[in-house]
Amino acid sequence: MSTPLRPYLSTTERILRQLGHDHRTVAMIVVVPALLMTLLFFIYQDAPHPPHGPTLFDKVGISMLGILPFIVMFLITAIAMQRERTSGTLERLLSTPLSKLDLLAGYGTAFSLAAAAQAGVACLVSFGLLGLDAAGNPGWVVLIAIVDAVCGVALGLLASAFARTEFQAVQFMPVVVAPQIFLCGLLVPRDQLPGWLEPVSNVMPLSYAVDALQEVSRYPEATGQMWRDLAVVAGFAVVALCLGAATLRRRTA
Repeated sequence: MSTPLRPYLSTTERILRQLGHDHRTVAMIVVVPALLMTLLFFIYQDAPHPPHGPTLFDKVGISMLGILPFIVMFLITAIAMQRERTSGTLERLLSTPLSKLDLLAGYGTAFSLAAAAQAGVACLVSFGLLGLDAAGNPGWVVLIAIVDAVCGVALGLLASAFARTEFQAVQFMPVVVAPQIFLCGLLVPRDQLPGWLEPVSNVMPLSYAVDALQEVSRYPEATGQMWRDLAVVAGFAVVALCLGAATLRRRTA
């Protein structure tokens, strides 16, 4: 194993080990999105829809497969990193050869693996048990959901750098996440937003994740637009991770 990778790999292994012992967090990551998709199915079960058109569950559900992992991973990651800081673990780690980027990359990798499990389970339940229908391959939905969850991880790490307590980390959720849910196209198509809100929507990663999922819902093959949207979400994740490394503080005060 090459020496430069040891701190990063050790951090990844440590976080995965911690996650493995925290059964409640594992349940929240893996089970909650699938349960919420099940609830959504029953909400829309008897809703009227065109005879030959998609059901409301199909329309909303495919977008939620990107939104739910983003929300859950943002919240869990922000709190977990803040806990490292308040417990003094972060200060001890950064006094070793471990760099800030190694630390955040290790966190990002560990939680991204958890996000992959989350997205896989949520999509399996939605397509396999709840009958969610899309024109494209469900595998593309899983991929988009994973990338979007990784973006949630990166933004959660970035938000934690500005919080002093776990409660403050949670408070970033309505600031960072809620506007994205309102403007991503779930409630109103983005091209129908008021003129001054559309540019705001254009700088939010969740907008591109939902756009990519809508491409999968409409077209049987992966489109160029889907790949562009997915690349934008991944770009947001990389930038957020780098900004998180640049702004990470050892102490809470």
